[in-house]
Amino acid sequence: MKAGALELGQASIGSAPRRGVNKGVSILDFILRLVALIGTLGSAIAMGTTDETLPFFTQFIRFKAQYDDLPTFTFFVIANAIVSAYLVLSLPLSIFHIVRSGARNSRMILIFFDTAMLALLTAGASAASAIVYLAHKGNARANWLAICQQFNSFCERISGSLIGSFGGIVVFILLILLSALAISRR
Repeated sequence: MKAGALELGQASIGSAPRRGVNKGVSILDFILRLVALIGTLGSAIAMGTTDETLPFFTQFIRFKAQYDDLPTFTFFVIANAIVSAYLVLSLPLSIFHIVRSGARNSRMILIFFDTAMLALLTAGASAASAIVYLAHKGNARANWLAICQQFNSFCERISGSLIGSFGGIVVFILLILLSALAISRR
């Protein structure tokens, strides 16, 4: 009987630091979700408001570059907007995990949706980065000229937009690892 009480006492002492670690993981999860929200929302806004007009010979003939000229950039904006909306919706659940760091089922749900959003964000950013590469370098074999020498502002904004999106990808990887760590610690 005494051994059982001793073991019970040791278990309660050992679980207190573990609960503190899980609470710290939950707070870090919330902060990372805010960082990812800033990155993905900033990317969607930067790409969605990108356009530049250049005069050609006369003032009546102009070349215009807009993000929606290419379906890949439209997909990029939509993907970042969807991920941003998901991050806003997941913030209350992240706050719930701070309050109740022992919640396991809701963490499993977050891992599932975080993985889906990671896939969507990666698809959008990867497709857009291929077009951005062509805009910067062109392709001589396909007779595609690099347009970034003429449309400097346009290319700077779309490149910056990609940086925010790839930053969001890195944060999502960290979020998935943190959630897996929190689940495995129980």
